[in-house]
Amino acid sequence: MTPLRQTMIQAMCQHGFSPRTQHSYLYVVTALARYYRRSPDQLEVDDLQAYFNYLVQERSLSPASCRVYLHGIRFLYLQVLHWAHFDVTLVLPKRPQRIPELLTRQEVARLLSVISNPKHRALLSITYGCGLRVSEAVALQVKDIDGERHLLRVTQGKGAKDRMVPLAPGLLQVLRQYWRTCRPMPWLFPSEFLPDKHLHITTPQKVYHQAKRVSDIQKGGGIHALRHAYATHQLEQGVPLHELQRLLGHSDLRSTQRYLHWLPGATPQNRGPVDLIAGLGGAE
Repeated sequence: MTPLRQTMIQAMCQHGFSPRTQHSYLYVVTALARYYRRSPDQLEVDDLQAYFNYLVQERSLSPASCRVYLHGIRFLYLQVLHWAHFDVTLVLPKRPQRIPELLTRQEVARLLSVISNPKHRALLSITYGCGLRVSEAVALQVKDIDGERHLLRVTQGKGAKDRMVPLAPGLLQVLRQYWRTCRPMPWLFPSEFLPDKHLHITTPQKVYHQAKRVSDIQKGGGIHALRHAYATHQLEQGVPLHELQRLLGHSDLRSTQRYLHWLPGATPQNRGPVDLIAGLGGAE
């Protein structure tokens, strides 16, 4: 490991970056060094500008991917190499504004009903029932469940923030049934082959897509659609926007407000989150 790489890892740890963010930033900096066949500390502003132009024009990377490159490289030069300024611009094509194909309550019910594996059913149930990111769901521990107070502790979610999410009775019943069957410990969803580690995020993604195929749901998107469904279904039930922001762990209210644009008829009221799992009933 080069000294520069080690210094960058230390800086990212000091900033509290998640392992996934650290991996992404190291990847883009390595790609930059490989492109020029030189250490990044030997490059100039013009080199970086030319590289960003290459990413957009020749590689045709998506706007989201280009931003990852920009953030990772900017962190290197400002926080690790201590440049006074980062005078490099990234001109991207206008980001397309698309409304996702939102899952209905009946579709979520159908999707969960075709999953026979207790662990996988509990995993997708809690992802939807608590509106979790997939990385948050797989990292849950049994101790994070407070059955007495009906709360779920989400530890070190995006942005290195902890939060408490209501654990509805219907979902708690699903989790207790899973516990009685599988007795997981300490991870709520341990790896099949490495019990001392939790599932990798690829497992729930595969489970979700397989369940979608079996239940004949044609809508696009991956497992993150369950988090979108949670947000939209809670709004439809009258949960106020600021409360939904807290439940989802959004730092910026604007991230939560987009759900209002997707649901123009929603009228948030002063209501708490509802039990989405218990309310599913049978699939139609």
